[in-house]
Amino acid sequence: MSIHNKAALALAAFMLAASGVSAAAPAAKESKAAQASTERPAYKKEVSLRILGTSDLHTNFVNYDYYQDKESNSLGLAKTGVLIEQARAENANTLLFDNGDLIQGTPLGSYTANVDKLEDGEKHPAYAALEALDFDGTTLGNHEFNYGLDYLDEVMDDAEFPVLNANVYDAETNKNRFTPYEIIDKEVVDGRGKKTTVQVGVIGVVAPQILKWDRAHLEGKVYAEDAVKTVEKFLPVMEEEGADIIVALSHSGMGDATYEVGEEDITYQLSQLDGIDAIITGHNHAQFPGAYSDLPNVDQEQGTINGTPVVMPGKFGSHLGVIDLKLAPHGQDWKVVEEKAALRAIDKTTNEVSEEVVEAVKEAHEATIEYVRQPVAETTAPINSYFSLVKDDPSVQIVNNAQTWYVEQKVAGTANADLPILSAAAPFKAGTRGDSSYYTDIKTGTVAIKNVADLYVFDNTVFALKMTGADVKEWLEMSAGQFKQINPAATGEQPLINTDFRTYNFDVIDGVEYEIDVTQPAKYDGSGNTVNADTNRIKNLSFNGAPIDPTQEFLVATNNYRASGNFPGVRDAAEKIDYAYENRQAIIDYLLEQKTINPSADGNWSFAPITSGPNATFESSPTAKDLIPADSGITYIGAGTDGFAKYGIDLK
Repeated sequence: MSIHNKAALALAAFMLAASGVSAAAPAAKESKAAQASTERPAYKKEVSLRILGTSDLHTNFVNYDYYQDKESNSLGLAKTGVLIEQARAENANTLLFDNGDLIQGTPLGSYTANVDKLEDGEKHPAYAALEALDFDGTTLGNHEFNYGLDYLDEVMDDAEFPVLNANVYDAETNKNRFTPYEIIDKEVVDGRGKKTTVQVGVIGVVAPQILKWDRAHLEGKVYAEDAVKTVEKFLPVMEEEGADIIVALSHSGMGDATYEVGEEDITYQLSQLDGIDAIITGHNHAQFPGAYSDLPNVDQEQGTINGTPVVMPGKFGSHLGVIDLKLAPHGQDWKVVEEKAALRAIDKTTNEVSEEVVEAVKEAHEATIEYVRQPVAETTAPINSYFSLVKDDPSVQIVNNAQTWYVEQKVAGTANADLPILSAAAPFKAGTRGDSSYYTDIKTGTVAIKNVADLYVFDNTVFALKMTGADVKEWLEMSAGQFKQINPAATGEQPLINTDFRTYNFDVIDGVEYEIDVTQPAKYDGSGNTVNADTNRIKNLSFNGAPIDPTQEFLVATNNYRASGNFPGVRDAAEKIDYAYENRQAIIDYLLEQKTINPSADGNWSFAPITSGPNATFESSPTAKDLIPADSGITYIGAGTDGFAKYGIDLK
């Protein structure tokens, strides 16, 4: 087994966490390479074991952007497959794992789940793609649960590799709902050229918040335990069954150095556990090594956190994680004496792909293209999301219009028929997570299904929330965390956008009018905790031209993700109505009825004027400089960071 010098520190950290006290990270330990230089002579019985990883593919298998309906060499497992082949050629002692969020994310996933539905005995294209590259296993991401357990079971029953999850349990039997771990007898060749066997234990966990995000599918059927404590529980079991080394597949974000039982992002805590030799993580769609330098005990050069090698390989197949372990015989077991983790980025400049992957998903891929090209309406003006974070935007307006239209129909004749209907929607594609091309861009003319999928990228379902005017205000206060606080007296440039705040949490609520005062601090942090109780960013909130009545009741159309979350205002809703109907399909239905749309936004929100006119800036795509709306107060400044462009906005 790998011997880590962190057991006592980890135990103390978890005892503190269990008592409600935040646990500090352990001190950095001496690297195994340094240990090896003093503890062992070099000898040829050592084994070089390479562990490769992908994560958050989200049905991006072919190098194709279904939303733009064109080839794209910036994504796709077929591109990653080239890196996989190269990495295997360098070291034949290789294992390959995927970290989940496989079956949802592009129109291909939706088409397979809802249009040409997967049948018994039919292999899901996600698993066909992985098998084409001889993956050794995968784990379940949170989006694997989007279509319900019956569908997930159908997807999994034809897999030819282990599909793992250890922290989701059957609600009736209290037993693991899925296979928690696997021990793989891996035949390897040591430095002498002699074959030997290493037993590699692999365990997978998912964020417990799946019970909120997909409550309609999961409630009463399964429950989820804390991911860290689950791994702790299974580690000695796996060791007892002969695991020489243990790899954790953590479909959880990185998190931070403090720990709370049941939290979403816990990979940092997994790196502290004695017995974990390597971690493939994801969920955040970021890259490690690369990000998270602000965390303690992070070695970017070695790719380790708390001495444990970790990879987070981006999203959509953009990177391959490569973990190299040097193993030395240790009695009847193996000991990790050196480790290093790194990422390899796909080559975006060529059309080179893994033809095995392309062939494996060819039928589903071509059928998806045919499906998304079906027209649903005409638009009299272009629709894009380049400025959706700084002004009321057509890409959000259309979603809100469709959700209002849908709920109006569903509410007719019910006890809630007389309640005013509002609608909340966010800009999903707004250059998030360092991707300057990640925007909606629909040209004037025909709107096809692919464009609707571009407007609404998630497979969410429609909810209506019954709440008061006071709840609506708190919801908007939470959404206003999208912006940094602006100092009206400052003369230099001030970035306006809080890039740590996810754009899908910037809800615009239509049907009311309001201003956002960015000279005030945010009332809530990104998790919905009150940080400035006395602040009020939302100004002049009105309904039908009059100040909103805090006690008046409304129905607010939204989605299952928001309805099940912890947003202020949302969490106080008196009633949550689940229509079990996809938001995307509601938009398609709306467009089919309208036939022709004018995508203009109604301007129901704006920034509260700042008389001093501070120099506020933000970043968007360079493409947007030629699409700045007239009289918007937006100006192009020049090149920004990481492929973005910098813009100014007049807040007077």
